[in-house]
Amino acid sequence: MVKKAKNYFSSLGNDIPSALVVFLVALPLCLGIALASGAPPFSGLIAGIVGGIVIGALSGSQLSVSGPAAGLTAIVAAAILKLQVYEAFLLAVVLAGALQLIFGFLKAGVVGDYVPGSVIKGMLAAIGLILILKQLPHLVGYDADFEGNEAFAGKGGENTFTGIFHSLNYVLPVAMAIGVISILIQVLWEKVLVKKAKIFKLIPSPFVVVLVAVGINEYLISSNPGTALKSSHLVNIPVATSVEGFLSFFSFPDFSHLTNMAVWTTALTLAIVASLETLLNIEAADELDPYQRVTPTNRELKAQGAGNLISGLIGGLPITSVIVRTSANVNSGAKTKISAITHGMLLLLCAALIPGLLNKIPLSALAGILIFTGYKLAKPSLFKEFYKKGWNQFAPFVITIAAILLTDLLIGIMIGIAVGLFFVLRSNFKTAVHVVSDGNRHLVRLRKDVSFLNKPIIKQRLEAIPEDGYVLIDISSADFIDADVVDIIEDFMIHAPLKNIKVELKKSLYREHGFNEAILNGEMVMAKKSDPH
Repeated sequence: MVKKAKNYFSSLGNDIPSALVVFLVALPLCLGIALASGAPPFSGLIAGIVGGIVIGALSGSQLSVSGPAAGLTAIVAAAILKLQVYEAFLLAVVLAGALQLIFGFLKAGVVGDYVPGSVIKGMLAAIGLILILKQLPHLVGYDADFEGNEAFAGKGGENTFTGIFHSLNYVLPVAMAIGVISILIQVLWEKVLVKKAKIFKLIPSPFVVVLVAVGINEYLISSNPGTALKSSHLVNIPVATSVEGFLSFFSFPDFSHLTNMAVWTTALTLAIVASLETLLNIEAADELDPYQRVTPTNRELKAQGAGNLISGLIGGLPITSVIVRTSANVNSGAKTKISAITHGMLLLLCAALIPGLLNKIPLSALAGILIFTGYKLAKPSLFKEFYKKGWNQFAPFVITIAAILLTDLLIGIMIGIAVGLFFVLRSNFKTAVHVVSDGNRHLVRLRKDVSFLNKPIIKQRLEAIPEDGYVLIDISSADFIDADVVDIIEDFMIHAPLKNIKVELKKSLYREHGFNEAILNGEMVMAKKSDPH
């Protein structure tokens, strides 16, 4: 315990600046996701606060950051419309949290371990590309779409790509200038200044971006108000003038809706989808971790359950681990969970004490921060790395990216897993049977797991052996041989003498594969008829 405390204390120099970056990334996303869900704007901030402080403290992950997730937006929006009363929806969030706690105790966290690494990397690259594509309209001052939207299809028949072209009709020169300057500051900071002096490592570039952007817009307000950005292009946090006013932003579940079956079905849907998203994002967070630490997934489900319970009890949206916040956390140099917890505290304190100051931040500056974060997730070098690994790795990686870009996160991941599984089966299928020929001498070697899928090729290879030949069937390296394949080999051993083919079977000393000993000993036709297995 003392050692952990020392580690946390020694990492504050990395974690506090990282927390500030994550706070700046999370702020517009919390508000945007609440807006898109049809929920009160402050509900997104509540979810961000609880995700940072509560889940950050309870989670076993040192780098994952939780909050309201864009992947749940459609489910939340539909549920609020269906239940009609927001307090009934909050009850569903509380019940979803309770179900996640049960999932954790049932050890359901193991599900995340079955996602291939190429699919996880594909998910990260896809999120990076989505960030770039979705933030480009905000960069030029077109803020019609909500911050944090990850879906390909948009309103009015638009999609991610048509939305970019449509935004070009509404370019605001000041917003675009602030956005471009924001990106240039980050590039200059990371590529030049950080390498020249240590002081620049202590100051996160997104913080400088926000100060410069606010400074530019405030200068224009005072000198040339007509060109300055209006409030619709700035952060918009609800402002309270008193403690009572601030407390009024919180709302509570109505337990009288416990008998409503729609509440329970919503809770089950939220619990399953939120748990799947969290497990996928936790796998991705561990992949990003420079120390390659492994997060206990069952503990994570319990932490998420506790977080959703509390979020629902005080008026917040459902929560998951979120890869955008997590990647910003990792890229900013965070080392421990203190960063996630501190970001939650910053959300709470700033929303309570200085909302007016935060409402001066241009959305185009925050878009510049998110675009730079997206670039780090989808660097061209990542695509080159997977291309060099061969098609078995590159195809699932690229298909996962395309599927997520054209659908959404969960559907894309499911498609990626299916493709990854196909390539695993294809690889096993190819390597399970190895045939070598030297004149009229032949070696048929079975390796690893030989399933019924290998039956046609084994039958074809054995029947292709010419008359007067010799064949060694080596099964000593096989872990498993399907009964159908055993039948094929036994049938061949029975009729091989008719073609004057000598057959030798090399068995494993440690495994029994179910061969009929009578056939192996030459008592062929009668043994096969009397004992078909």
